[in-house]
Amino acid sequence: MNEPIKKIAVLTSGGDAPGMNAAIRAVVRACTYYRIDCLGIYRGYQGLIEGDFKPFTAREVSNIINKGGTVLQSARSEEFKTLEGRQKAFENLKEAGVGGLVIIGGDGTFTGGLKFIEEFNFPIVGIPGTIDNDIYGTDKTIGYDTALNTVVEAIDKIRDTASSHNRLFFIEVMGRDAGFIALNTGIGAGAEEILIPEKNLGLDRLEESLKVSKKSGKSSSIVVVSEGDKIGKNVFELADYIKEKYPFYDIRVSVLGHMQRGGSPSCYDRVLASRLGVAAVETLLDRSTGVMVGVTNNQVSTVGLNKAIKMNNDINIELLKVAEITSV
Repeated sequence: MNEPIKKIAVLTSGGDAPGMNAAIRAVVRACTYYRIDCLGIYRGYQGLIEGDFKPFTAREVSNIINKGGTVLQSARSEEFKTLEGRQKAFENLKEAGVGGLVIIGGDGTFTGGLKFIEEFNFPIVGIPGTIDNDIYGTDKTIGYDTALNTVVEAIDKIRDTASSHNRLFFIEVMGRDAGFIALNTGIGAGAEEILIPEKNLGLDRLEESLKVSKKSGKSSSIVVVSEGDKIGKNVFELADYIKEKYPFYDIRVSVLGHMQRGGSPSCYDRVLASRLGVAAVETLLDRSTGVMVGVTNNQVSTVGLNKAIKMNNDINIELLKVAEITSV
């Protein structure tokens, strides 16, 4: 595919994240700037299979930079996992005259995109959009900063009632495979303990921490739990265990759930999304494919989609130490 790209399509896939709309806006306006057409694909890969396309101009993405979610919507697609489904998607792109595709999402989105490149040699560039911050090749993913602010605000409010009633709160945050949200919000909100999947602290450590907190005179405590933490089957089972063994604790559980995905994106996420949206278009126009655009050390960078999928971001060991020291 050596002919110049005259039309670029953009889709969002997987879980939504604040800032996706800002990225869509940047892709569309970068296309306008470089005088190429842009198509929005609704409902992710399923919309790609069904030909659910709409031409997007600069004016049609006005006033979306501040909105959460994704105006292109998102959906899981079992059909795209089949060769027949991907063949339909390819034919729809070719019929629409699309010469390059920007995909915004996380691991699953990139896995689908990489498979599509391998089978049809179609130019694709990825933008990391996920609140979990678990994509290799970028310091932060779109939506992560907003999620942190949302969680810290919620924990601050929960601490008010915890202090008023001398309660121990277990607060579950998102992060099935990564504890970035739990670790950073735990420190930011002053939690007494933080439980993350990357570092199984075990029940002994948690119990000792709670004993120390009680002896030191703390009348309330906050334990932030990543949903992927390995202690117990879930946060409710963990809370029941502590309640049974330490009946003097008045225990409550709060699962923040999908509220962490919503809300107006922070300034950081809006700027990050804008940078990556422009970079994705420029990368396609430079004839690069199979890469993800990210920001490393505040500079736009690229990494192969295969690396973004297979490799992991490491938890900052310094933050683990900070969490331990500041929770005494």
